[in-house]
Amino acid sequence: MTSAIPDAVLDFIDVGEGSSARRIAVRHRAGRGSGPGQGPGLVWLGGFKSDMQGGKAVALDGWAGEHGRAAVRFDYSGHGESSGDFADGTIGSWLEDSIAVFERFCTGPQILIGSSMGGWMALLLAREIKRRQESLQENQQENQQAKASLAGLVLIAPAPDFTEELIWKNFSPEVKQEIETKGFWLRPSEYGDGTPYPITRKLIEEGRNHLVLGGAIDLGCPVRILQGAQDPDVPWQHAFALTHRLPADDVVLTLIQDGDHRLSRPQDIARILAAVAEIG
Repeated sequence: MTSAIPDAVLDFIDVGEGSSARRIAVRHRAGRGSGPGQGPGLVWLGGFKSDMQGGKAVALDGWAGEHGRAAVRFDYSGHGESSGDFADGTIGSWLEDSIAVFERFCTGPQILIGSSMGGWMALLLAREIKRRQESLQENQQENQQAKASLAGLVLIAPAPDFTEELIWKNFSPEVKQEIETKGFWLRPSEYGDGTPYPITRKLIEEGRNHLVLGGAIDLGCPVRILQGAQDPDVPWQHAFALTHRLPADDVVLTLIQDGDHRLSRPQDIARILAAVAEIG
């Protein structure tokens, strides 16, 4: 008889200081260990206006529990169970949340799994992990090793640079003018309860500090990309452009002909889990 899978533990961590301080909600489960056959831990990075209770995140957590894998998922500030106002968030602040969660809850090799904006976050977080590891080596700190390392990335309808390439460049002059004068524009939403959400000038301008598609992205690990050909939010050409910025070896783009942006159907989730299992 199979024993029940224990639930993930809910924790909160404090990120930032002063007026930018916020509490980040994290659900995490421990793996059975780091022995042979256990496989890397999983880190879920959600999308813009999404939370860690979505279907893909919950499915990944359940798969991790069934296979004895460690798993971490969390809500960015202004999302889900975390504190903060969504309108105050930026790519940089959400990256800061991601780094803090990774450092606090991850040990050993990890697979970063990013959906939509989370794909951008995964690339930025992976770059930071690699930078810190290289810094330790350059400083000849032989007795110091990063607590967690990078095993690979699985990117689902990834939207790197979306604030610039998919939002700002596609806005009409009237919308751009409203953002520049009022500081925000309420964008209609086809997701959730349909409530419009703010696109702020701060989000657009700060996002320009984190653009990645202008040059090579060498992360030193396998990358699997799943993209729907019928995605109205992130065109398949955007994923294709990303592959050209990644090293040719061990990068696989899977184009799902009838797939939309969510990629949350049972067959889509099966493909995501297969990509995770393929990496390790």
